[in-house]
Amino acid sequence: MADGGRRGVKDKFKGPVRQRRRQVDGTTTDQRLLDSRGPSDWVHTDPWRVLRIQAEFVEGFGALAELGPAIGVFGSARTPVDHPSYAQGVEVGRKLVEAGYAVITGGGPGAMEAANKGACEAGGVSVGLGIELPFESGLNEWCDVGINFRYFFARKTMFVKYSQGFVVLPGGLGTLDEMFEALTLAQTQKVTAFPVVLLGTDYWAGLLDWLRETVLADGKINPEDLDRLMVTDDVDEAVAAVTGQTGPEGQVRP
Repeated sequence: MADGGRRGVKDKFKGPVRQRRRQVDGTTTDQRLLDSRGPSDWVHTDPWRVLRIQAEFVEGFGALAELGPAIGVFGSARTPVDHPSYAQGVEVGRKLVEAGYAVITGGGPGAMEAANKGACEAGGVSVGLGIELPFESGLNEWCDVGINFRYFFARKTMFVKYSQGFVVLPGGLGTLDEMFEALTLAQTQKVTAFPVVLLGTDYWAGLLDWLRETVLADGKINPEDLDRLMVTDDVDEAVAAVTGQTGPEGQVRP
């Protein structure tokens, strides 16, 4: 153990990490690994979490690497089965498969289940990327390929990496988070040619008015940022937009 150039100063390397003075511990990593009588709370520490995070990326990449063209569908887990948005979700899933695309959702109930159901019944690939939540459990029954994540950011990476665009059904905070994440990545040029279509003109009108009349008017975004969004009530139009079978993407519609 070196003295760091000054007498009495303890200096210890723990792998790439340097410890000095009172931060020097009295054991080694190997010792703690091999001592089965030691405490088990190490499995909840940040260095161990890094391995869990790594495992989630490895599992996600491995499961989806050969998926092929896919579209992400977002929407509320609270959408009832008898709600018009549920029927619309089923139609979206079916028509995306008919256009040659797999469907990726958050794997939960409501609008996500609807899109998975439509894709599955149409004979396509129906993917669910679930997330560990205290009030939801498991993936819906229509997911042919399902991955359950601990970490939101790992899950979001899979959505963006393996989707060519997003269809957004009416939803709440989680849906808004996913939608604005996609828009931010496009705005900052982390992804390119990434269409985002909102289904439901009445539902999304207030948000678009606020973005246009407040956020844009105050100079917080540019006009082209709004041009990245398209809003429609027509499922065929939405599918054509996200699959590149229509004109210029990202036209905001009244």
